[in-house]
Amino acid sequence: MEADPDSADVKAAGGVVVQRGDDEARVALCHRPRYDDWSFPKGKLDRGESFEDGALREVEEEIGLRCRLGIELSPVTYRDPKGRSKVVRYWLMEPIEGEFVPSHEVDEMRWLPVADAEELLSYEHDRELLREAGL
Repeated sequence: MEADPDSADVKAAGGVVVQRGDDEARVALCHRPRYDDWSFPKGKLDRGESFEDGALREVEEEIGLRCRLGIELSPVTYRDPKGRSKVVRYWLMEPIEGEFVPSHEVDEMRWLPVADAEELLSYEHDRELLREAGL
């Protein structure tokens, strides 16, 4: 049974950002040096912020791309390192404008074909999201 996103202690949102070319779709992955992992851009909601607004803001903050929301994917729920219940809601997104600039939070971003992205992702729940997206 899926957890109610509004009952989680920690609420976060992010995006599976897809760039569609003539040959194949490419997905944006980001490297977070703090965790030394590869994942989709995401982060905690600000107080009073909607999941949708938080997803768009976090993607822009982490990888520098202003995006358009697509369909919502399944939420990911787990316990964070502090033992709190956490829910992350994700949307497929299409980039509109912007460019990546490395920061202390995200030091690298890559556009990868789906198969390569699936291989590089650090977490199984991210691989499941990518498969759900059906790219």
